[in-house]
Amino acid sequence: MVSSSADAAADAALELQESGWEELRREARKLEGDLDVKLSSYARLASRTSASSAPAAASPSERSSWKSMELEIQSLLDKLQDVNDGMSRCAASTASTTSVSQKLARHRDILHEFAQEFRRTRGNLSSMREHADLLSSVRDDITESKATSAMSPRVHLLRERASIHGSITQIDEVIGQAQSTRVALSNQRTLFGDVQGKVKQLGEKFPVVRGLLGAIKRKKSKDTIILSAVIAACTIFLIIYWLSK
Repeated sequence: MVSSSADAAADAALELQESGWEELRREARKLEGDLDVKLSSYARLASRTSASSAPAAASPSERSSWKSMELEIQSLLDKLQDVNDGMSRCAASTASTTSVSQKLARHRDILHEFAQEFRRTRGNLSSMREHADLLSSVRDDITESKATSAMSPRVHLLRERASIHGSITQIDEVIGQAQSTRVALSNQRTLFGDVQGKVKQLGEKFPVVRGLLGAIKRKKSKDTIILSAVIAACTIFLIIYWLSK
């Protein structure tokens, strides 16, 4: 019975080895070691930034190195996640033992701890950068305010003159737009006058049409008079008939 159990365990180990479990586990341990080193360096960087009295004085090259380190750590975390997924597939495709399940769970825990540490350190570093940038902006505003208050009256007059000149330029632009609108309205008025004149000329050139229109109008008036007379006669006839009864 003991021999049978030992054979089963040996077969399971052989299946895992053939499926690439050991190779994936070696890759996972290597990535975990690299992540441990990178996260330690990243944490020291955050500590130096926190201890610095002027963190905003970091040069662009230093900021670039921070970003590069963050990208490297994120890439290692993604790779370790892929390796852990590969080990899960290997364990699911073979008759995995309790030992294999425990090892797989341990690798997952390590990945989770690394990811949490990275997010926490990155969040702290981002907060410190934002705080430092805000302080730097306030210092710049104070310096500019002091420099402005220390300017000579002549500089103030020059600034006022430049401001007035800008306002005059804007007023000139508005006046120019108003003049353009006035010219456009004048052109439209001229166009309407030309159209009215052409209509009048057409009426003068075609007197027959004008005469025909006049005849139609007179005929309409004559018909109206006749209809009114007929209605009046009928009304009078009805009144006389009603009175004679």
